[in-house]
Amino acid sequence: MAFQKIENVKITGIAACVPDNSVDNMDLTLLGDLSDRTKFIETTGIAKRYTVADKNICTSDLCFEAAEKIIKELDWNKEEIDCLIFVSQTPDYILPATSCVLQDRLGLSSNCFAMDISLGCSGWVYGLATISQFIGSGNFKKGLLLVGDTVTVTKSDRDKSTYPLFGDAGTATALEFDATATPMYFHTGTDGAGYKAIMIEDGGFRSFFKPESLLVKETEPGVFRNNLQSYLNGADVFIFGITKAPKSIKDLMAHFNLNKEQIDFLILHQANKLMNDKIRKKVGIEEDKVPYSLDEFGNTSSASIPLTIVTRLNNQVENTRKRFLACGFGVGLSWGSVYFETEKLICPQIMKYKL
Repeated sequence: MAFQKIENVKITGIAACVPDNSVDNMDLTLLGDLSDRTKFIETTGIAKRYTVADKNICTSDLCFEAAEKIIKELDWNKEEIDCLIFVSQTPDYILPATSCVLQDRLGLSSNCFAMDISLGCSGWVYGLATISQFIGSGNFKKGLLLVGDTVTVTKSDRDKSTYPLFGDAGTATALEFDATATPMYFHTGTDGAGYKAIMIEDGGFRSFFKPESLLVKETEPGVFRNNLQSYLNGADVFIFGITKAPKSIKDLMAHFNLNKEQIDFLILHQANKLMNDKIRKKVGIEEDKVPYSLDEFGNTSSASIPLTIVTRLNNQVENTRKRFLACGFGVGLSWGSVYFETEKLICPQIMKYKL
């Protein structure tokens, strides 16, 4: 079983940034008439989203702004940041790694360890587990976990199964070595047999870009996309989410003897409200302990957990100790749950990025 206990690591701050361009789903004729749009919003919980639109804004731009903000808020010396991990499925380039670009752009030391991780909805949990292992060993003292996606550039605006669901965001989580920190606990899992449930078929090295990749096809009634735009099997993903996520959370709590009554907040990947409500009920956590940000930001892929903390809990976490459960699940298919505590977490207001 993929359980981990990681000691000596403290999460000291989280910042988030979204594009300064909002889209209201009530205005989206793709969803049908007014009653159809209202029903969609009631079911998914997604009323609006922030998107990069057709502007030249990348995930790294949003993460850069979030990183600069949290470094300033913490008054960190950039020379002391010796670890940077970038988690995204919308990097700047096929190569080089975007973490290398961000290391230079942020002005970090050339001795900084930098790496990319290609994961989507589970990415923040996996990234947190990875960077915490490095820092908890004592080899690194301060690190930045930069997590986000600009997934709207991969969606067809004629695909009602994906386009109205997603928003763009970048986040920065600051961590440091602390021998007195409460341990973090992780449970992670993967089911690659379901990889086709969420995917972009062309443009990689298994299926190169070709002229036919741009051919728009009606893949099902009312859904038009090309092979460079993402496909989502909603039914398979829904069943996956309501099955694997609650089991992962329960397994984590059972393995590490965690009492759900002592949990202050359960932060779920912001997939859609119907799915997340079912997961919450299966876990047995009270509704007021499970905040949502998808009403305002949509499904922001790997950024959704830290974005929810920043936008819904920043006033509650800055002056007290809080106990969190978090679970990310989706593309891969991949999932991960984590328990962590924060003490006077630095959590500045969300930023909006414009060119």
